[in-house]
Amino acid sequence: MNYKIIVLKDIKQNIILESLSIKDALIRLNDLGTDLTLFVVNADNVVLGTVTDGDIRRNLILDVSINANIKTCMYKDFKFLREGNITIEEVKKLKDSSVTIVPIIDDYGKILRIINIKNSFSILPLDAIIMAGGRGERLRPLTDTVPKPLLQVGGMPIIERNIDRLKQFGINNITIALKYLGNQISDYFKSGDSKQINISYVDELIPLGTIGAIKLVDKFVHDDILVMNSDLLTNVDFEQMYLLYKESNADMIIASTSYDVNIPYAVLETENGQIKSFKEKPTYSYHSNAGIYIIKKEVIGIIPEGTFYNATDLIDDLIKAGKKVVHFPIMGYWLDIGKHEDFEKAQRDVGKIKF
Repeated sequence: MNYKIIVLKDIKQNIILESLSIKDALIRLNDLGTDLTLFVVNADNVVLGTVTDGDIRRNLILDVSINANIKTCMYKDFKFLREGNITIEEVKKLKDSSVTIVPIIDDYGKILRIINIKNSFSILPLDAIIMAGGRGERLRPLTDTVPKPLLQVGGMPIIERNIDRLKQFGINNITIALKYLGNQISDYFKSGDSKQINISYVDELIPLGTIGAIKLVDKFVHDDILVMNSDLLTNVDFEQMYLLYKESNADMIIASTSYDVNIPYAVLETENGQIKSFKEKPTYSYHSNAGIYIIKKEVIGIIPEGTFYNATDLIDDLIKAGKKVVHFPIMGYWLDIGKHEDFEKAQRDVGKIKF
């Protein structure tokens, strides 16, 4: 499905106070354009119901005054999603229903964000942490004054493409792990308000490897966490990865990419010194680590604090502990932008990728 998540630019435009009139609602609906749903809230921003132009029309036909209180035509049995308790099944049901605009509320019923459910890839119950602290030595001199994650590919920073991809799948809480020139990254994204998501930061005072910085995060909203490198150009399907992770009841899932090795000679297959067969210039395919993972929150307890620790160390420790580690083959585009030739390839490819 070639949809993108739409988080309404300003949720205030879709919110109306319970004290206002039907006429006020009509004026607001007229300004909304295509997002023709208003959420009626009290003074504490707790949502009480919804109002559409159809609701108002039906009440006006019944001779309800246009100056009557908006609650007169409010629909109380509205659909919503609760932050921290969203399931894929629930999202799919909403996508298959007649509902278009859905609020995501907190435990107190307050609206946190509003989304167009029909135009979303998914809404995954995941937090994310992006590892963006590397020096980018192999990309010098490009990274002498700009951190690698902010290098532009097709007119947009590499890391911003990844953040936008996460947002397409409804991942709203993102932490960025910083070190080298990290202030440039935090200055660029700030709190994430411009993207209608929550972006926070942790600082690596010493290098902590490709996953060690996760120990610096104070709190995660969800029980599962997506971890990814910041220097990837990819259109990976996060929903399919998440579903495989859940279906496998895994402790960790690793996104993998196919890596082919071409042997330029015939390869002999022998037994006790005798040639049984041979393959002429064969190609062997391997699954390589793509730098994207989903882990259970409890797995973080295995990771040592204040120590250089890579994702590969975690994989090894989990396997040794008898935990379940599976992989998800990326069927779309994936490129690790580590060298100048990778950066140049990314510039050539980005316009052809279906994000």
